[in-house]
Amino acid sequence: MSTDVAAKLFSAIEAGDYETVAGMWADDVLVWHSGDTADNDRVRALKVIRWFINVTTARRYEILDRHHFDGGFVQQHLLHADGTNGESIDLRVCIVIKVGADDLITRIDEYFDPADMAPLMNR
Repeated sequence: MSTDVAAKLFSAIEAGDYETVAGMWADDVLVWHSGDTADNDRVRALKVIRWFINVTTARRYEILDRHHFDGGFVQQHLLHADGTNGESIDLRVCIVIKVGADDLITRIDEYFDPADMAPLMNR
């Protein structure tokens, strides 16, 4: 059920639990982020998750709104994160996640202003 998937996914990212996140994604998952020119495959998208976990010391999701639909959910949130470089971000995001019948994530479309990630890039 997408309610459980949502809670488990965002809790895993907050905890820096890369293995749980990776285990939730289908082998053929496609991920698109604002600023991308094309979808990312599983390998590339998981590199982004690993990078994010490695450059942050704390992560917290402030859920503003979440709606479930047949086969997934859409969520608006503020992602608060502290970087290993002493900087922090408050990233406003709208994310659409599609979930297969096996409860594995099959597609992610994530909308945010890429410029708001800049503080984490300054290492």
